[in-house]
Amino acid sequence: MLAAPSHGADELMADSASDSRTGECTLSDGRTVAYTTSGDPDGLPVIVHHGTPGSRLFGSLVTDSAKAAGCRLVIPDRPGYGCSSPPPDGWTWSDWPADLDAVRRAESIDRAAHMGFSGGGPFAIAAAAADWTTRIALVSTVVPPAENGLATVSKIPYGLRALFRLSSALASVSGPDRIVAQYTDRAVPEPVTQAVGADFHEALRQGTNAVARECRRFARESLDVDGVDGPLRWWHGTADTNAAIEPVRTLADEVGADVVESETDHLGVLLDQQRGIFEWLTADRRVSESG
Repeated sequence: MLAAPSHGADELMADSASDSRTGECTLSDGRTVAYTTSGDPDGLPVIVHHGTPGSRLFGSLVTDSAKAAGCRLVIPDRPGYGCSSPPPDGWTWSDWPADLDAVRRAESIDRAAHMGFSGGGPFAIAAAAADWTTRIALVSTVVPPAENGLATVSKIPYGLRALFRLSSALASVSGPDRIVAQYTDRAVPEPVTQAVGADFHEALRQGTNAVARECRRFARESLDVDGVDGPLRWWHGTADTNAAIEPVRTLADEVGADVVESETDHLGVLLDQQRGIFEWLTADRRVSESG
């Protein structure tokens, strides 16, 4: 276990909308994948895998830290979220690398790191099996098969769809504070609150099928890290009630990876540790440049 330094979210996040660009690529089967790019346009490419639910707008939470560390972010909507086409039947995280490769080629990326947050973790690990991977950072990630509230609800027919429809409706009335409260108990700066709310609503633009599909798979399937090509590190909070830390510790021990632990919750890790995460992702590049 590694100790984690802390940086306040208000130090790290500003209005970065002017730095982002939206793109879209068409896959061989006719589906489209929407994505945004932000950060340092000349920096190390980092593919960011949003949470469940989540969208390409998640990138606004980390753009400033990424830019300061010299990272160029590419944040795609997974199938069925935001503006990306729904997937074909049977699609799962093992199919994600092929979709993502089209985005990589559209952005002329030869090598890239990956960062997965929450439910994006399994997708980051699947994508990291590609030989163009440099490093993989996993933040507050789910380790399937997951035992949590969403996994339990996923076993009830249409339970997850009803839950997230209700959450979306309540958030529309009560504002984004209700959404933030699902991920952290702390008070966060207003730009963070607005960004989390925008990401949540964009994620459910097409409805709740995507989040229900992913949560069902998190409850039933196992995570295979044998094919990961590159250094792997977790960042996780000991007070995380959305994604338990014990499965992370167990899996990290099995593969010989470090876990940077901090006494905070699900979103708190991302807000506090993002600077160190991007510095770690770019460590190889800094060593190369200094040599």
